Amino acid sequence: MTFLQHIYLYLLTVPVFFAIDMLWIGVVAKDLYQKQLAGFLGPVNWPAAIIFYLIFIVGILVFAVLPALEAKSAMKAVMLGALFGFMAYATYDLTNLATLKNWPLSVTLIDMAWGAVLSGSVATASYFIGKSLFS
Repeated sequence: MTFLQHIYLYLLTVPVFFAIDMLWIGVVAKDLYQKQLAGFLGPVNWPAAIIFYLIFIVGILVFAVLPALEAKSAMKAVMLGALFGFMAYATYDLTNLATLKNWPLSVTLIDMAWGAVLSGSVATASYFIGKSLFS
């Protein structure tokens, strides 16, 4: 794949990621986070959140999608994507559990599972986007 193809794949992956994660944050887990993290939540710092998401999507592509496309393996996209998401969300949540007073273990475990599901799903969708466009 060329650099421009990488950029194109990235731009097509961004809305997939946002759609899935916003459904989770805004609908499925909204009450959970508001209830469990009430003492920690403030207004969303949107520039920081968007920068994180844009960088995180690069990670999904570099560590899961591109190796899967090279191997021509959707299963590799699923597995590497899930592993990447699990590890990234574990870093955040376990750090919070270790350093923040009263950080809920339940949120840590749910978030780590969500990181795996989200990243595995996005990596898989992006794999099929890349396969259909560039194969």
